[in-house]
Amino acid sequence: MKTKQVTIFGILAFLLGLMPVTKAVAEDLLPPQQAIHTASEKLQQRMQDKSFTKDFAKITQFVNEVIYPHTDFDRISELVLGKIWKTATVDERARFKHEFQTLLVRTYSRAFVEFNDWSVRFLPLEMGNDDKKVIVKTEVLQPGIQPIGVNYRMLLSGGEWKAYDIMIEGVSLVTNYRTTFSQEVQAKGSLNAVIEGLVKRNAEALAAKPAANG
Repeated sequence: MKTKQVTIFGILAFLLGLMPVTKAVAEDLLPPQQAIHTASEKLQQRMQDKSFTKDFAKITQFVNEVIYPHTDFDRISELVLGKIWKTATVDERARFKHEFQTLLVRTYSRAFVEFNDWSVRFLPLEMGNDDKKVIVKTEVLQPGIQPIGVNYRMLLSGGEWKAYDIMIEGVSLVTNYRTTFSQEVQAKGSLNAVIEGLVKRNAEALAAKPAANG
């Protein structure tokens, strides 16, 4: 059970939300940390509406709107596909990005419904004025289990700090997905076949009840 919780929450944390931070602490956060906190605040306020959380389609749409400005999905998609990205067509790249983004957002959204009582502790961040890339280190806290190390890889893009990878207890989400999709492409014979599989999985998951697994 703990493994499942860590896996699901890893994606949840990667998508920048559900992480209560006290006001006093928030005021001391540096810009990359504040990007995470800002999205968290918006999500927490909206998700307190219990009638809203019963509509999974609305939850997913709202989550996507909140996290998109703080997440570099273009870079994530390219890193996840690795060498496959270089040979993919423009259409395949666009379709993969859309479906992979949907996969991450819906998984986060479902994790929000299924898990609660999480909090986060931001660890000290040392960065120079000219730094364009940083690793934001945090510990995710939940009663009854040891703190989980969750570190964000973030970069400054268009004047905004955006996440493009997360490491959960040292394991990279991007690297994990790169292995998964590489194996799927080999098994199914093409990236297009993998994308079609994502389309089907996303459609089925978005149509399911919030308590169901995606």
